Amino acid sequence: MKSIQVIASLLCGILYCGISLNAQNVLKATGWMPEHTFTSGIEGPAVDSEGNLYAVNYKKEGTIGIVRPDGSHGCFLVLPEGSTGNSIRFGKDGNMYVADYTGHNILKVDMKSKKISVFAHEPKMNQPNDIVFAPNGNMYASDPDWPNQKGQLWLITPDAKVSLLETNMGTTNGIAVSEDGKRLYVNESAQLKVWVYDICPDGTLRNKRLFHTFEGYGMDGMKCDEKGNLYICRYDKGTIALLNPQGDLVEEIQLTGKQPSNLTFGGPDHRQCYVTLQDRGCFETFKAPYPGKEW
Repeated sequence: MKSIQVIASLLCGILYCGISLNAQNVLKATGWMPEHTFTSGIEGPAVDSEGNLYAVNYKKEGTIGIVRPDGSHGCFLVLPEGSTGNSIRFGKDGNMYVADYTGHNILKVDMKSKKISVFAHEPKMNQPNDIVFAPNGNMYASDPDWPNQKGQLWLITPDAKVSLLETNMGTTNGIAVSEDGKRLYVNESAQLKVWVYDICPDGTLRNKRLFHTFEGYGMDGMKCDEKGNLYICRYDKGTIALLNPQGDLVEEIQLTGKQPSNLTFGGPDHRQCYVTLQDRGCFETFKAPYPGKEW
């Protein structure tokens, strides 16, 4: 397999970024913002159909920040009292959905009016932590219980019905759906395991199997590209692990920060990956070999 060479570059400074299957094309990126523009709780990056980049906790907790294609940035909205976002996704309806881990909610944000409503609430959830949409509109949510190093997995249907899919797991954290909607990936941060399921037509899961086991360092958010490759944040290691569809580790993309919490695809060709770094309070970026789509 050809080596994939990646130079992660900062949106917080002027460095270089690139990725190439033949290790020849290195792209130059310019900085977008200084360090600590977001808090150490920066998480849940997502890109809308117009190319705007969002993440939670802009300057203070309980907010959502926006970074526009021209690099300007600001506070997009403030969440209701008692709510703190951890993950952002855009639905087919064009609206924003936010995992509110302190309120045990999935919040819905009307992107035209910025009106915030509770889309789904489940008091039996520990959080939720990370969310992802399947192509049919079903949402999946990871739900870690950090003190006890356990976790759960939930299904939220388009009509906001919440169902518990699995309990007594490890610390469920990052979650991703393959672009064809056939597979769901979930990682267990403390146990260093990544699991894959087949998705049934009704949204339930079957055929759970171990996809990959890491050694040392935790995991956080993860995403799939259109070829089925999986990009996983290695928290405290400062890398993005790239796994192929068979679960083999292809490459670890080195970052400047050490605490990547999540990533998303964006840019005109959907190949630009934006990584949230909690120790730096900002983004880093690299060019992926294949596109991914977040909306």
